[in-house]
Amino acid sequence: MADAASTPIPSDPSACGQDSGLARGTSEEQWRQQLTPEQFRIARQGGTERAFSGAYWNHKASGMYHCICCDAELFSSATKFESGTGWPSFWDGVSAGAISTHTDSSHGMVRTEIRCANCDAHLGHLFNDGPAPTGHRHCVNSASLVFRQP
Repeated sequence: MADAASTPIPSDPSACGQDSGLARGTSEEQWRQQLTPEQFRIARQGGTERAFSGAYWNHKASGMYHCICCDAELFSSATKFESGTGWPSFWDGVSAGAISTHTDSSHGMVRTEIRCANCDAHLGHLFNDGPAPTGHRHCVNSASLVFRQP
């Protein structure tokens, strides 16, 4: 599996639609060219990485976690916590409009899927077993993220 931290992101955000508003209109072929096969499987096809295998599950540095597809800011390290699940977990997103939620009834269960509100990339799932102050656990695939320090 590729390390999301080492995957290059286009230096021009409009290349993947962040500023131009075209991120949702990016073709499947364009996503395949921009992402590694693992990132594409997870972020564009709704896959999941194995627990304890991603680059950020045990990551402790201070900074911001961005969408691997469009580079939108999604989570701050200030809201990251150790959930014991093997995936990066955050008790809140960086802003109310950064993350969208959707009903996921795959795999014989009903869960709340979280996606990047800008480009619709699959991030992971939202659970109601997190710490205060929100009680939420945004359980996120490392392959859907890139980390940036200030």
